[in-house]
Amino acid sequence: MSSKVPRALSIAGSDSGGCAGIQADLKTFTALGVFGMSVVTCVTAQNTRSVVGIHDLPYEFVELQIDAVLGDIGADAVKLGMLSNESIVFSVAKKLIDYSTDKIVLDPVMISTTGTALADEGAVKAIIQRLLPITYIVMPNLPEAEALTSQKVSTVDDMKGAARKIKSLGPKYVLIKGGHLASSPDAVDLLYDGSDFTEYRVPRISTKNTHGSGCTYSASVCAYLAKGLSVHEAVKEAKKYVTEAISRSFDLGQGHGPLNHFWKFK
Repeated sequence: MSSKVPRALSIAGSDSGGCAGIQADLKTFTALGVFGMSVVTCVTAQNTRSVVGIHDLPYEFVELQIDAVLGDIGADAVKLGMLSNESIVFSVAKKLIDYSTDKIVLDPVMISTTGTALADEGAVKAIIQRLLPITYIVMPNLPEAEALTSQKVSTVDDMKGAARKIKSLGPKYVLIKGGHLASSPDAVDLLYDGSDFTEYRVPRISTKNTHGSGCTYSASVCAYLAKGLSVHEAVKEAKKYVTEAISRSFDLGQGHGPLNHFWKFK
């Protein structure tokens, strides 16, 4: 049985508050029946209100973690989250190429729910130059899509234009997440494969407790890819999972509370 269990690796930052980052990813992997592993790129001191500190790990230690995991256990899919500086991005890209990793889910984490910048300019440029060309599916929200394309994204047509531009940078699939689309009563996501757009739309849920929603969404896509689903099916199922997790989110702390990752078991 152990030789058949789907394996998913998260390469991301640690959230001391447990709502996002590595913590959200491992909860998601577990909820979806996937064996989860982690490579920590940075440690954050944060809670539901704010990120009060960020400490990047040395890129050499990030590489050591990747070697330890992929050199022994391997992974059926890899999710990339917070990569806060250029050296870490370069190291991660190099190692993923060395291990011939193909199912790479890139969540280009650039700003937190509470508004803190999580990647510097060098990291953003390195993500565009080094990671997008080897990415299977990239999942930016609207602000991240704007950062990757240097253009305003505020309508569905803008989302389509951004998806085309990001696709030209190398990834196989682009999923623009429309949770920040103020002009729509629905949460609209667009998947682009280079030819066609597929729309995923659900009614917007009114709650402040969305801390970690982006991490959870990308981790669930990663989990379903690890289980062998096609990208379209993985996104469809991940959208269902994260929507339910948001609808059953709960108050915790004094700010933006977490999703309910284990709603299936209630």
